Amino acid sequence: MKNLLFIVWLLTVGINLSAQIYKSDSCEITFFSEAPMENIDAVNKDGKSILNTKTNELVFVVTIIGFKFKKPLMEEHFNENYMESDKYKTAHFKGQVIGDVDYLKDGEYNVKAKGVLNIHGVDQEREISGVITVKNGTIELNSSFDVQLKDHKIKIPKMVIKNIAETVKVTVKSSLIPKTN
Repeated sequence: MKNLLFIVWLLTVGINLSAQIYKSDSCEITFFSEAPMENIDAVNKDGKSILNTKTNELVFVVTIIGFKFKKPLMEEHFNENYMESDKYKTAHFKGQVIGDVDYLKDGEYNVKAKGVLNIHGVDQEREISGVITVKNGTIELNSSFDVQLKDHKIKIPKMVIKNIAETVKVTVKSSLIPKTN
């Protein structure tokens, strides 16, 4: 009987350890720039995220070339002239969730993520507000925040300075599931 209880305990510990890492291979990251001439928006549905519920470590990665625009010419200018996606292939955030979250209990939790946001090869320490929703073993992460282009050395040519906003609204939506080995 003791051996059976020990095996059940080991299996439970093993399940809890594997369930501490949650991941998503299809985060949706969008940005919106309101400008006098024309609004600019794009979406990327191929972002990746990982959350360690034991340590609260959080990582997001998105390929720059993965952003899709309504107009192909905007996408071309974005990749070639502004983001230099051939040189700076990804943007990423690495940090830690701050706030009380019971990852084993369904609910909605207002949190902050504190860490480093890297865009265009430039690191910026950030504290970003968001919401974590735990429901039926899935963790949803949602956030919306502003990015100043100058903070990441993204240059706007003087010819089009009035066409492009200097601040971009970024929205992140991610549904994470327990990582299986």
